Amino acid sequence: MVNPEKFIEKAIDEIKTAAGSNKVVMALSGGVDSSVCAALAARAIGDNLIPIYIDTGLMRKGETERIQQVFSDIHLDIVHAEDEFLGSLKGICDPEAKRKAVGERFIRVFEREARTQGAKCLLQGTIYPDIIESQGGIKSHHNVGGMPLNMEFTSIIEPVRDLYKDEVRDVAGALGLPKEIQHRMPFPGPGLSVRVIGEVTKEKIAIVREANWIVEDELVEKYRPWQCFAALIGLGTGVKGDNRIHGWIVAVRAVNSRDAMTADPINIPFEHLVRIGSRITADIPSVARVVYDVTAKPPATIEYE
Repeated sequence: MVNPEKFIEKAIDEIKTAAGSNKVVMALSGGVDSSVCAALAARAIGDNLIPIYIDTGLMRKGETERIQQVFSDIHLDIVHAEDEFLGSLKGICDPEAKRKAVGERFIRVFEREARTQGAKCLLQGTIYPDIIESQGGIKSHHNVGGMPLNMEFTSIIEPVRDLYKDEVRDVAGALGLPKEIQHRMPFPGPGLSVRVIGEVTKEKIAIVREANWIVEDELVEKYRPWQCFAALIGLGTGVKGDNRIHGWIVAVRAVNSRDAMTADPINIPFEHLVRIGSRITADIPSVARVVYDVTAKPPATIEYE
């Protein structure tokens, strides 16, 4: 396990060396990884740090507003790029291709913002499991295997790339970050696009966003999962009122883990699962069925794509 205090001291020195006198744009999503990086970089390079939050249109319900509230004490640039990201995903069904499309679009948006700000470096919250899974062929994380080969940045700074998630949380505590940030559930960089099987559309994202909100509302406080969410996995038949419908199938996933390398499904009482299914099908008319995923990692991954 990492010694948080020693790590903080070393990381600050490394960021200073890597950045030099250059301005640095950083991807601040509000998760623990990027928040730790922001806190480290702020101590290392001060006003030369330019934190940017990109609203991709693939975020959870109320996410952008929440990020603005949580980071109200710093100058955070909000970039609205929903049309760009949905456009880059149009017609793509393959999971790897989707991750690469999102990864490239992130870089292009950051390059554009960097040119405006006169920044030369990009700082991001890559952690060790991202690298392991990308290099091992499990899946390309948008900030590792999903990144394009040609970039305008002179350097990519990744202060927590050698840490596991639980170690990042320990560093967050040592930095004095709010508990809400320190223990926040992971959320994939490609956002809700990897919770939609097949082509991503604005309609599908709206459905999975609402279903995801219901799942988190039902499970987060009661079970404190490592991760819980909803995914849109296909179409099936159903009956609503007196009508037969051809509607969406939503999968509910809730797991516990230590470092995301392995995970076990949470044993949720059947009655609670029925309630979740009833809420989702009642609140989202186009959903016909709800299922609960009981697969561990391995053989499954935590996310669906």
